[in-house]
Amino acid sequence: MELEKTLMMNTLFSFYGPLLTKKQQEYMQFYYGEDYSLGEIAEDFDISRQAVYDNIKRSEAILLDYEEKLHLVEDFNRNQQSMAEVRSYVEKQYPEDQKLIQLIQKVSYEPKREGK
Repeated sequence: MELEKTLMMNTLFSFYGPLLTKKQQEYMQFYYGEDYSLGEIAEDFDISRQAVYDNIKRSEAILLDYEEKLHLVEDFNRNQQSMAEVRSYVEKQYPEDQKLIQLIQKVSYEPKREGK
């Protein structure tokens, strides 16, 4: 499995996973999160390998469609880059201003992940 695609799917799943059905969430979590093979997932759920494959492909398309329409991941990445630039500037220009550094840390965030 291609690492870039896995990273992209895991990121999309972090943002949009709750919008998938319970089964889609489970298959995506096992396949991309836990690195199970299609055969292992099929065995665990007592379904065909083809059914798992079809479900994962459909789920991937749904996640990509959500991102195309909503741009949450794109916006998050852009905001994180901007915050990194602000943080770097503040650390260089105002290294003694702990309050400012704390405020910047406060507005930096990570997407919510299932189970956290």
